[in-house]
Amino acid sequence: MLSPGWAARPYEEVVGVSDGPEPAPAADTTPGAHPVLSLALVSMMHEVHAHSGAVYLLGPGEQVLRMAVHAGMPRAFAAPWERVGLSAPIPVADAARERRLVWVGGEEEMARCYPRIAVVLPYPFALAALPVATERQVYGAVFVTWPGTHPPDLSDAERDHLRAACERLALRLERAAGEGRTFAGETDVLAEPAWAPAETLGAVEAARMVSRLPYGLVSLDLDGRIGFVNAAAAELLGRPAGELLGTLPWVSVPWLNDPVYEDRYRGALLSQRTTSFVALRPPGEWLSFRMYPSRTGLSVRISRARAVADMAPEAPRADSAPSRLVSISQVLSFAGALTEAVGVQDVVQLVWDEVAPAVGSQALVILGSQGGRLHVLGHRGYRDPHSVERFHGLSLARRTPGTHVLTSGVPAFFESRDQLERLYPDRQTPPDGYAAWAYLPLIASGRPVGTCVLAYGEPHVFPADERAVLTSLGGLIAQALERARLYDAKHRLAQGLQQALLPRSLAPPPGIEAAARYLPAAHGMEIGGDFYDLVPSLPLTAAVIGDVQGHNVTAAALMGQIRTGVRAYTTVGQAPHEVMRSTNRLVFDLGAELFASCLYLRLDPARGTAVMARAGHPPPLLRRPDGRVRVLDLAGGPLLGIDPAAVYPTTEVSLAPGSVLVLYTDGLVETPGTDIEDALVGLGGLLSEAGDQPLELLADEVVRHSAAARERVDDVAVLLLRASQDA
Repeated sequence: MLSPGWAARPYEEVVGVSDGPEPAPAADTTPGAHPVLSLALVSMMHEVHAHSGAVYLLGPGEQVLRMAVHAGMPRAFAAPWERVGLSAPIPVADAARERRLVWVGGEEEMARCYPRIAVVLPYPFALAALPVATERQVYGAVFVTWPGTHPPDLSDAERDHLRAACERLALRLERAAGEGRTFAGETDVLAEPAWAPAETLGAVEAARMVSRLPYGLVSLDLDGRIGFVNAAAAELLGRPAGELLGTLPWVSVPWLNDPVYEDRYRGALLSQRTTSFVALRPPGEWLSFRMYPSRTGLSVRISRARAVADMAPEAPRADSAPSRLVSISQVLSFAGALTEAVGVQDVVQLVWDEVAPAVGSQALVILGSQGGRLHVLGHRGYRDPHSVERFHGLSLARRTPGTHVLTSGVPAFFESRDQLERLYPDRQTPPDGYAAWAYLPLIASGRPVGTCVLAYGEPHVFPADERAVLTSLGGLIAQALERARLYDAKHRLAQGLQQALLPRSLAPPPGIEAAARYLPAAHGMEIGGDFYDLVPSLPLTAAVIGDVQGHNVTAAALMGQIRTGVRAYTTVGQAPHEVMRSTNRLVFDLGAELFASCLYLRLDPARGTAVMARAGHPPPLLRRPDGRVRVLDLAGGPLLGIDPAAVYPTTEVSLAPGSVLVLYTDGLVETPGTDIEDALVGLGGLLSEAGDQPLELLADEVVRHSAAARERVDDVAVLLLRASQDA
């Protein structure tokens, strides 16, 4: 353990960075002999008065940040983030990936910006993360933390100190990389409490004074180990002092073996705020614990609590199942990540980004079952895809690790290839280049939904606590996978329904060109009520575009019924205003509780006119052959489904050869924070500058130009019609 006094040494002295030529490296190349990272981190923390931090290194060609050294706090506090994917949404990954300083000013900002960390560490503290990079290469990242009393903003001086320190460290790493040196095996840095020789009169008198106090006093170091306990504390805890020294109180005192109490210790250290709690000592005595933190540890005052009987329902019971908080932290972090998964491939990617780096796995496969056979749902990390194909289509009746884990629901851990081949001698599979495997059953709602296979590049020992964590992760992955498969099934159903309800192709008659685009909303089921259609009925042609309220199956079903009704009314020869009126009555007859906007028009290419009727729909745009564009001011009636007796007047518009009519739904022009008039002006400018390009290309331009269409908070339908020059 390094002495905190080293932090006071100049950084240049510690890491050897100077303007002159670097001296030859020392002959001692023992790992840890030159704690460059440790001393650089301590110096950085000392300059900005931070109380904890860590240095992460990015291996050559890797996309994983690995914690190389931690300082100021036990490494267990950051256990869920020992190894993190470069794409993970946490501050150090953002800093390295985006080459910027990331500042989180407190617990509220942490909960808003990085909810996964806030779930595991819901304490008041501030954090800054910075890249360790030169102009040519990123070597890693650094984070440092302050207690919750730090101002909400990072000062200019702190910002400059941190950036300068990271730049110096990056230069040092660049120089070391060129010389083939590494910094493996460095020791974490924890501050050592001040102490005095036991023989001094002051120390003896202090011990006597503490022993006379009527309440218990306990000293904990930064790791939570008991360094001192007075007689009153030993009596209250019910254990001899000799059995308590050097132990963790939530381990040596059975009725304190609850993660809630360890959480108080973590919260006190991270926030540097006084923390208290009450605990029930069996059979019925309540004790009060008050923790006074510093950067060297905690002082704990223990006394009998009075009048806390009413708190009994809220307090943790002594017989509750013990659990290690570090494992819980890891599971909470991964659970928060998996809640963001939508489809199956999202689950696979999140397991690869979040779980695999944390447990040290180099490859993974997620398997499902269908028709009595295994199916590969997704994989990452395998250099040879053929090594994954051996899983696909494998009969569940075959005796293999994957099938056995899926059918039995019992995880399997193989620490070496020899162990795997000894247990499965008939396993005739080509080598995949890996040396250890964890097969995790994915069980959701009491039934197996798949298997997660984690592969390791080197032989790997799976201790009991790691097996417990991996098994817990299997349950979380299973829940996410079941939700994702259900979503994918609904998504396929929605896409099929949407494609069935919209016209497969447009077949305009001679004299008319047509092009259409449909984009579903990016949220929800990706199905909605926007529709368009082209109904050839010589000598005239009818076109319709509309928007049913909502983004669900009900809206899509009503959309299909309206489109069918419009076709029927057109086929029997109704005029535009009659088609709209009949369709309005249809909506009422169907008993729908949804409204719909609609624009219907009848094209006459021979006369060069279009007769339009509008029901609460956005006005179309007309681009003339000379490039001028105007918004058509059409008469109209209310939305369909508002008034059963509504009438819909018509407007006749001149449509010269080469003119383009642009029909659209509001998803093309409406977006939060943008005025619809500005959106129409921008769309008109695009049409004016587009020239006489093919309609298909123009339709792509219209959709690509629209900010609302890019964000896709609503469905977007576009129908372009052009009167041919030779009509």
